[in-house]
Amino acid sequence: MSESGSAWGGPGAAPPQHEPRWYACYTQARQEKKVEARLRERGIESFLPLVPRLRQWHDRKKVVEFPLFPSYVFGRFPLSVYHHVLAVPGLSTVVRLNGHPAPISDEEIANVARFAEALATTGMDPEPVPFREGQRVRIAEGPFAGVEGIVLEARGRRRVLVGLRTIGVGFEIDISADALRTLP
Repeated sequence: MSESGSAWGGPGAAPPQHEPRWYACYTQARQEKKVEARLRERGIESFLPLVPRLRQWHDRKKVVEFPLFPSYVFGRFPLSVYHHVLAVPGLSTVVRLNGHPAPISDEEIANVARFAEALATTGMDPEPVPFREGQRVRIAEGPFAGVEGIVLEARGRRRVLVGLRTIGVGFEIDISADALRTLP
C-alpha cells in the first residue's frame, strides 16, 4: 500500500493501526445514546454532541437532549480494534473515504464540542444544511467565541456554517460580521 499523499500516507492509505483517532460512527435510527454508552462500556472514548430542545406534548412541556448530528456518534480508537467497534449493537458502520475509515482531526471534534456547548447555552436551534465550501472564519466574541466555520452569504445576511466535512453535514447560524475573524 502506498504511503504518500494524505495525512497519514497516500490517497486511500490506511492510518497507523495502533494510533487512536476520531471516527464518525453511523448508527441505526435513534440509537445514538445507546451506541455511545456501549462504546464507553467497551473502553472506547466516545463523543455524542447533544443539544437541548423544548418539546411539547399534549399534557406537558419538557427539555429533551437531541443529537446535533442525527445517526452519528464519534469514537476515538485505533484501527486495531475496528472490528471490535463494528460489533457494537446499534452501530451500522464507520464512515469511510476511499475504502478506509476516515479519521477526523482532534481540532474538528473540539470545534463541534464548542459549537454544541454554545448552542446549549444560547438555546439557539441551528438550521441543518448540506455542507458547502467557503471562507473559513473563527467567531471572536459572544457565546460562539472560538468556534470555526465557513462564511455564507444568504439573503443579504452573514451566516456561518459549522460542520464536519467527513459526514458532509453542517449547521447555519446568524452571526454579526463584526464578530468574525478570517482564518488563513
